[in-house]
Amino acid sequence: MTVLEAIQKSSDFLGKKNVESPRLQAELLLAHLLKMPRMKLYLNFDRGLTASAIDALRELIKRRGQREPLQHIVGSTSFCGFEISVNRHVLVPRPETEILAELGWQFLATRQSSIATALDFCTGSGCIAIAIAAKYPAATIVATDISAEALGLAKQNAAVNQVAERIEFLTGDGLAAIPTASQFDLIVSNPPYISSAEIETLDPEVRDFDPRLALDGGADGLNFYRMLAAEAKPFLKPDGKIMVEFGDGQTEEIKRIFESEKWVVEAVQEDYSQRARILVARL
Repeated sequence: MTVLEAIQKSSDFLGKKNVESPRLQAELLLAHLLKMPRMKLYLNFDRGLTASAIDALRELIKRRGQREPLQHIVGSTSFCGFEISVNRHVLVPRPETEILAELGWQFLATRQSSIATALDFCTGSGCIAIAIAAKYPAATIVATDISAEALGLAKQNAAVNQVAERIEFLTGDGLAAIPTASQFDLIVSNPPYISSAEIETLDPEVRDFDPRLALDGGADGLNFYRMLAAEAKPFLKPDGKIMVEFGDGQTEEIKRIFESEKWVVEAVQEDYSQRARILVARL
C-alpha cells in the first residue's frame, strides 16, 4: 500500500464514522506515524508502506474512528506556537483560547512595573500560563486547578517550554488555593462553562474524552463566573484587569453577573468566527 492509498482508504473510513475533515485527519495521523511534516506526504505519495506501518496506521485510524481526539492520539497539540501535551485529565486547548492568552500578554506588556503578575484560574494543561510566561518574560504567574492530575501535566508542559521557574502551580477548589494577601495585575480564566444538561449533547470527542470537571459549569453553565465576579476582587490590583472566556450565547448574562458585582466591563472580544468569546473587565 502506498502513502496515497493509505490516505484515501483512511479518509473514506473516517468519513463513514462522521469524523470532521476526514482527509486532513488521516494525513495528520499518517504524518505523525511516519515522523514527517504533513506537507511532505505530498512528495511521497508513491512511497510504499511496510506491513508494520500499515498495521500501526490502522490502529490509529480505528481510534480516531471511535472519536478519540486527534490530540489525544498523538499526545499533544500546538497552542500559540508552543507544544502542549494533553490527556484525559485536561481540556484540549481550542484555537479561540489563544486569543485570550494573547490579550493577556499584551495587557501585561503595558504595565509600568518591572515584574507583572498574573493568575491563571482553572489552568488545565497550563497552556495559557505557559504562553503568557513565554511571550512576556517579565511576568510571574500563579496557575491553579482543582485537579492534581491536570497540574502534574501542566508542570511538565511548563518545563518542556522552559518557563517552569516563573509559574507557581497551586492545587485548590476555587480561589481557596491562593494566599489571601496575593494581588495580581491580571486574572485570566477559561473556566468550565457548559451547562450540566448540555454536556450529553456535545460531540463525542468532547463529551467522552474531555474531563467533566473542565466542562461542567453548573445548571446554567455560569457558576464559575458568579464565583469570580463575587470573590476575585481582593486578588486584583486596583488598575488590573480580569479576562474570561465564555460560551456561545452567554454574553449578556455574564456581563450582567459582573456588572451586578460592580465590575466595569471594558470589552467583549470576538473569536475567529466572529462570535463573542472573551469578556474584559476592571474594578
